[in-house]
Formats: sequence, structure tokens, C-alpha cells
Amino acid sequence: MAIDNIINVSESDFEFEVLAYSQQIPVVVDFWAEWCIPCRTLGPQLERLTQEAQGAFRLAKVDVDANPNLAQRFNVRSIPAVKAFRDGKIVSEFLGIVPEQRLRDFVRTLAPSELDLALEKAGSMLKLEQWRSAEQVYRKILEKDPGQASALLGLAKTLLAQGIDVEALEILRGFPASAEYSAAQSLLPLAVALHRMGNGDQWNDDPLDAAFNRSMRLVERGNLPAALDGLLDVLRENKNYRKGEGRKVIVGIFELLGEDNPLTRQYRQELASVLF
Repeated sequence: MAIDNIINVSESDFEFEVLAYSQQIPVVVDFWAEWCIPCRTLGPQLERLTQEAQGAFRLAKVDVDANPNLAQRFNVRSIPAVKAFRDGKIVSEFLGIVPEQRLRDFVRTLAPSELDLALEKAGSMLKLEQWRSAEQVYRKILEKDPGQASALLGLAKTLLAQGIDVEALEILRGFPASAEYSAAQSLLPLAVALHRMGNGDQWNDDPLDAAFNRSMRLVERGNLPAALDGLLDVLRENKNYRKGEGRKVIVGIFELLGEDNPLTRQYRQELASVLF
């Protein structure tokens, strides 16, 4: 059987159809048998994902009863067993039936989609603080998939970094339930504070309010280190400034910068020393 990128392989052609072929595109090998009931569920799922991938990877099916030497060679002791090959080597594997989302994640790591590649590109731009360029990529992603949570979060970050608070606030307040929801909530106090500044609604009751306002203006200008210094000075005077808003805005800046950013690591330590 050979339908598009789905093929049966045996001991005689495994070297060419799997190992050599994986030098071009990844090859997912499904070790199965006629008597294996779980294989009857997993096999069609793998075939469907292979067809959806449109050539991003190949699916090779190995009947372990007809090819015992292959099963022994790759230490297949239980089926269904799935092993992914790239450049002639096993790069990922799993045993048994897995949830569909995990199966899709398994495939995605082997053959990233156009969306995955675009998200990776935009994410790299974020780390380099190329805010405008990242914004453009995220907008293109959202034109095709308006509810894509990673792109929505990334777009909100780029907007906040450029001082475009109104649209960022709209995105964060209506953020969909997703794995990114917590990160969006961390950004929300920063968006609210920037929006308040943009509306001219500032507190000036005491010196701490004035210092907080100065820090937010520095955020608008993109001078995040100076803004963080100012916010930390506010917290040194009052750890619970505005019922925790000062701390929450700092955490929002950390989320904007990303955990891997040296500024985040540096100022997170300083924040901890101030609070504790």
C-alpha cells in the first residue's frame, strides 16, 4: 500500500524507505499487527494526520508479525509503538494510544506547520525587541486564525511595548480561555496603567503617585530599565502601593520582556529583595 506519504515497509526496504528517506523529510514508523486492537484505533489517526500534513512527513507502517527482525532491532516489545526518524535516527517515540492533542503535538514537533513557523519567527522578533516587525507577523497570523491565543498574546505585547494601549487592553480584556490566559492576565495591570496615562487620568496625590506616573511614561517611551528602577523605588517606600498595583505592573513588564530576558532575571531578584 502506498497512498501519498503512507507506505507499508518491510525488512527488505526499511533502509531505503525509512532511514535514507528520513534524510529528506521526517518518517513516522507505526509498528503494528493485525491482532492488535489498539492499533486499529491509532493507525487511522496517524494516517489522517499524515494526509493533513500534505507531505510534511511520511508514515511507514511495519507489521511486526511479518517483520520480526525490525521489531527486535528497534526494541519493540509492545504495540502499537511509534518511532519518528530524522536523518536516519530516532528523534521521538511513544507507546500505546495517546490523546489526539498529544498525537498532534508529536507530529508538530517533527513537521512544523506554516502557522508554527510564523509563530516561531514572531517569537524570535519579540526576544530581539523588534516590536513593529513582530506586530506585523502576528497580525498576518490572526488574519488567518483570529482566535489564535499565542498570536493574540504576542500582538498584545508588541502593542504595549510601542505604547499602543487601547488595542492591547481590548485584546487582554477579551482574551480567550487557553494556555496563554495566565500570561495575558499578568499583562493586564500594565495595560490598564498605560491606558490610564493615555487618558490623562493620573494620580498626583503624593510623591509616590508622581514617581509611579514618571515610571509609566518611561514605559511608553520604551525605557524599561529606567521604568523598573522607578517602580522599585516606589515599592521600597510602600510595598503594597495602590493595593499591589506597583508590583503587578512590574510583573507585567517581566511578562512583556520574557523570562529569558536578562532584565527580567535581574529585576525579579531585586523585586524579591524589596518585597521579602
